[in-house]
Amino acid sequence: MNKVSRAARLLALTTTAQWIGGCAAIAEKTNSLSDERIVAETAGVLGYAPSELALVARRTSGTNTYAELRADNGNEFNCIINGGNLATFGAINPPSCAKKGEILRSGPGQ
Repeated sequence: MNKVSRAARLLALTTTAQWIGGCAAIAEKTNSLSDERIVAETAGVLGYAPSELALVARRTSGTNTYAELRADNGNEFNCIINGGNLATFGAINPPSCAKKGEILRSGPGQ
């Protein structure tokens, strides 16, 4: 009985890991965040007008989009935007941003 229980647990764990990996891959491939939306969403969090920010670089990994922005006054920021894909039906959470070189804190209560 013990061998059957272990086999069932291993099968459940393997299936769950594959399902989670598949969701992340789908989220990454279906990211619909435009450069303009990234700038608009991060501008509000940073206290700038969208016209005062420029998107320098971006990359997507799973459900997160990582963006590097530069303000007209020379300040540079790194931001994480969660969502904007099929897994989240296009909705996003408020971006988490920090000045370049500072620790970016992301998560509940940050």
